[in-house]
Amino acid sequence: MQNKQQTLAGQISFSGKGLHTGVMVNMTVNPAPENHGIIFRRIDLEETPSVPALCEYVTDTSRGTTIESGNAKVSTIEHILSALWTMGVDNALIDIDGPETPIMDGSAREYVAKIAEVGLVEQKAKRRFYEVTERQVYTIPDKGVAIIIYPDDDFTVSVHVDYNSKVIGNQYATLDMFNEYAENIAPCRTFVFLHELEPLLNMNLIKGGDLDNAIVVVENPVSDEQLDHLKKIFNKDDIRVTGGYLNNLQLRASNELARHKLLDLLGDFALLGMRIKGRVWASRPGHYANTEFMKQLISQIRRDGEKPAFKYRADKSPLLDINDVRRLLPHRYPFLLIDKVFHLDDKSIGAIKNVTANEPQFTGHFPEEPIMPGVLLVEAMAQAGGIIVLNGVEHPEEYSTYFLRIDGVRFKRKVVPGDTLQIEAHIIDPIRRGIASINGKVFVGGQLACEAILMAQIVKNKKTE
Repeated sequence: MQNKQQTLAGQISFSGKGLHTGVMVNMTVNPAPENHGIIFRRIDLEETPSVPALCEYVTDTSRGTTIESGNAKVSTIEHILSALWTMGVDNALIDIDGPETPIMDGSAREYVAKIAEVGLVEQKAKRRFYEVTERQVYTIPDKGVAIIIYPDDDFTVSVHVDYNSKVIGNQYATLDMFNEYAENIAPCRTFVFLHELEPLLNMNLIKGGDLDNAIVVVENPVSDEQLDHLKKIFNKDDIRVTGGYLNNLQLRASNELARHKLLDLLGDFALLGMRIKGRVWASRPGHYANTEFMKQLISQIRRDGEKPAFKYRADKSPLLDINDVRRLLPHRYPFLLIDKVFHLDDKSIGAIKNVTANEPQFTGHFPEEPIMPGVLLVEAMAQAGGIIVLNGVEHPEEYSTYFLRIDGVRFKRKVVPGDTLQIEAHIIDPIRRGIASINGKVFVGGQLACEAILMAQIVKNKKTE
């Protein structure tokens, strides 16, 4: 799986009707910088408001996926997202002059063709991955809906659909390799049952739907009177039922409907905003279930982010004891805030600080209720990050690290004498020109107490220059 982010090598543009609004719309997908994500911009509205393609912005999933932020709203986004995400685009700015993406031929085939034509550009930043470590389940039992994801090294999807239909029957579709998507999944069209048409029209939907962009499944015999009515709906003189489908004489695959459900699922899963390493099995998936499952995964990711990445065992000898730490860091009493290190590699560290009532800060912070100052928790994270950096430097005693920026600081609980701090720091980006970006966290008893993003510079000490 590609580990670096990618964007388009150039613009690609599309024009067509929205499936439900029937409004003609123009849409241009632009390259975007790393860490931008996929964002829609409504260029037809004043101040061109934007809405990120993320599951927390989903507001409707009745017959497609709609995202909204402020007065920016875009619907039926699943096909273009499916194409971009699965073809490898991580960052894109989508300019659109209407409220709904063009339905094209009801599939993602035209989107994929233009993405392949313009090509992709690899970017420097790494992709973000959600690595599934335990089975996650989402179900709607009364509707037979289930989506399950299992741990795996790659991303694979299997979809099963069964609508108790004598025309469709049981259908299965799988995607094991992303290079199968363009040929086997992208061309598969959206579908609707004939008995759903009238209610959808009465709901003021599918104004842009016709027999060129949707498969209509016919379960029961259709009378001449019904055919005449359908001719008026679709403004076509030639309406007939062939093999259980309305005017669709040839399916693009025997399991085209299951493949289209897989296409939709991939588009909705893109709303997680990061790649997934896991094996997905889905039965009767739909936009509501897909997006709710992504919200469930986001909650899990946030919970995982508030757990220690490394397991500390007090009965094991440390990798670095206090004397080793003193050789790496220039700090001394009362400002040395690392007692020992139990995990260390070139990108991360796990360290321990035992907080005691004998430390000088507690004489004034606060005499009657001693609390570890938040600035010292931030300093402890910085010192942990400094050990990572200086551990890879020849003659580390000749260097110090200095703050350049501190962002995203959060304090989740008090730290008091008697607590044992588990301090973790992770290098976010490769160190360039002596500048390191560090994601730092402090845990007490396995619970997150503090976190921050730190930027520091490695500087040679003047006495050694």
